[in-house]
Amino acid sequence: MWRTWVPSLAIAAVAAVVVVTGALDPVSIAIAVALFVLAWIGSPLIFPRHLDDATARIEAAGTNTPVVYWRPGCMFCMRLRASLFRRADRAIWVNIWRDPAAAARVRDVNDGNETVPTVFVGERAHTNPDSEWMRAQLR
Repeated sequence: MWRTWVPSLAIAAVAAVVVVTGALDPVSIAIAVALFVLAWIGSPLIFPRHLDDATARIEAAGTNTPVVYWRPGCMFCMRLRASLFRRADRAIWVNIWRDPAAAARVRDVNDGNETVPTVFVGERAHTNPDSEWMRAQLR
C-alpha cells in the first residue's frame, strides 16, 4: 500500500523543504505549489477506485469494458488518464502495485516487464495505447 504513495510523498517532501528553506519568497512558494500539484497528480487519488484483477476481469467480461492496468507515478498512465477526461471513469482501473495477480498479467503480455499502462479489451492487450484509440473504446 505504501509503495503507491512513495512518489507523491517524495515530491510533497521536496515541496515542504523548498518552502521551509526559501523563507517564503514568491519563487519558493511558486515552486512549492507546482510540486504539490505534481504530487497530487501522481498520487492514486485522481484515479478511479481500484479493483482487484479477478473482480476487474469479471466486471469487464459482462460489459466489454476496457481494463487499464496502471501504477502510481507512471507518467504515461497520468497522460492517458488526463487525455480521457471524464471518460476515464468508464474504464476499469487496476493498480498493479496493489495486486500481484494484476502485475503478473501485465508481465505475461509484456515480455516479463511491468509496462503500464496496459489495456485489455476482452483478452487482447494493448500496451501504452494511443489516447484516441482509448477514447474510441470508451464510447
